[in-house]
Amino acid sequence: MTKQDFNGKTVFIFGTGISGIAAAKLLKEAGASLLVFDGNAKLKEEDVREKSPAFAEAKIRIGELTPDFLEGAEIAVLSPGVPLDCPEALLIKEKGLKILGEIELGYIFGKGRLSAITGTNGKTTTTALTGELFKLAFDDVRVVGNIGVPYTEEAPTMTEKTVTAAEISSFQLETADTFHPEVSAILNITPDHLDRHHTMEAYIEAKEEITRNQAKDEVLVLNYEDPVLKEFGETVERNVLWFSSKQKVPKGFYVKDGVILYVNGDEEEQVLGVNELNILGSHNWENAMAASAIALSMGVSMEKIREGLKAFTAVPHRIEFIAEIKGVRYYNDSKGTNPDAAIRGITSMDRPTVLIGGGYDKNSTYNEWIRECKGRAKKIILIGQTREKIKAACDEEGFTETEYAESLEEAVEKASEFAKEGDAVLLSPACASWGMFKNYEERGDLFRELVLKMK
Repeated sequence: MTKQDFNGKTVFIFGTGISGIAAAKLLKEAGASLLVFDGNAKLKEEDVREKSPAFAEAKIRIGELTPDFLEGAEIAVLSPGVPLDCPEALLIKEKGLKILGEIELGYIFGKGRLSAITGTNGKTTTTALTGELFKLAFDDVRVVGNIGVPYTEEAPTMTEKTVTAAEISSFQLETADTFHPEVSAILNITPDHLDRHHTMEAYIEAKEEITRNQAKDEVLVLNYEDPVLKEFGETVERNVLWFSSKQKVPKGFYVKDGVILYVNGDEEEQVLGVNELNILGSHNWENAMAASAIALSMGVSMEKIREGLKAFTAVPHRIEFIAEIKGVRYYNDSKGTNPDAAIRGITSMDRPTVLIGGGYDKNSTYNEWIRECKGRAKKIILIGQTREKIKAACDEEGFTETEYAESLEEAVEKASEFAKEGDAVLLSPACASWGMFKNYEERGDLFRELVLKMK
C-alpha cells in the first residue's frame, strides 16, 4: 500500500494510546475517515476526543465492539497491545478488513533508510546505541518503535535522507506485511510473552518475521551464541553478520581477552576494550557489538563507531545506576520484565546484592533465574502477583533468603534496611509491571524517586 491508498477510505483504529493517536493523525492527514474503538469501558467519548484533535471528527465506540460499527471500513489499524486472537480482532477478520499494525503503517508513510532490531532482551539499549552511532554519521536520524516513539509519529517528517533505527517487538511483527528494513537484527530468543503467543514456536516465528522481506544480499545481524538464531542464520539466505561474547565468529564482531574484534574473511580489526564501555555486563558487550554491526552495515565508519561506543551510557530502567547511599549502590533494572533479562541484571552486579523482584505473571518459569541469584543475591524481596510462584522456585532451588512486601515502597524500605555498606540494591523484577503499574517506566520512575528521597 501507499500513502495515497488511504485517501477517501474508512479506517478502523483499535486503541487510543500513543500509537493510536499517532496513527489517527497520520490517517486523517492522508484523507481517511476514522472509526475509533477503545475497550476501556470507564472512558467516555469526550475523554477520547480530548486526547487528540485527530479524533475530533471520528466516530467513536467505547467498551464493546459490535459488527455494525465496522460497516464501511476497509482497513483496521491495531495497536501493538491488541492480541490477534482476541474477540475484537476475530470480528475484524470475520468482516474481511485488511489488518495493519502501527509499525506497518509507519513504514508505508515513512521515507529514507531503515534498520530494525528485535529480540527478547537488549532491544532498547541496542536501538538507542544504534541511534547514537547513526548521529555521528548522518544529519537526520530517527529512533522509533517499541522504544517509546511511535513510528507513525515520526513518519510524516521523514525524507529520503532520513536514517532510522527501529525497535520492533514480536507483537508489532505479527501485523507487519511489507515492512522491509535494509539491515535487521535479532539479538536473542528466550521464552517470553507466552501468554500472548501461546507457544515458543509461534514466538520464534514472530521474531524471524523481521527479515522476511529482505533480499539475499541485505544484512541480518544475529547472535552466534543463541542456538535458535545460529540454526536460523545457517539456513536463511541473507548476508549474515554475527556477534559473540564467547568465541570467534565466521564474519562479524566477537570478544577475545576483553577486546571487541571485527572479523571479515582474513582481515581482523580491533574495535575497543570492553573496559572502555560505560555499560555493565557481557550482555551489554553483545548489545554494543550488535549496534556496531548495524551501524557498519549502514555506512558508519569504524572510527565513528569507536567514538560512539565510548560515549554511550545506560538507557533508563536497564541496570541504571541511581545513587550511592551509605555505601550501598542502587540500580534500576525495571526493564528486566522476564527471567532472562533479570539474569542479565543480577549477573552484572559486582557486589553482594539485595534484589527486588516480582510482578505480573506472563506464564514464565523462574528456576533458572533463581539459580543465577545463588551466590550473588543476599536476599530477594518479592512483590506482586508472582511472588508466591517465585518463592516456590526459590524453595525448589534451595534459596532461603526471601521476604514478601506489599508494595514497591515497602520493598525499597526493607531492602535499604537489610543492605550493608559495599552492597547493591537492584530492582530487576523478571516480570511485567501490569496490575501494579501502567508500565515498566512508571515502576522504574517510582523506584528512582524512592531512592533519591532517601538520599
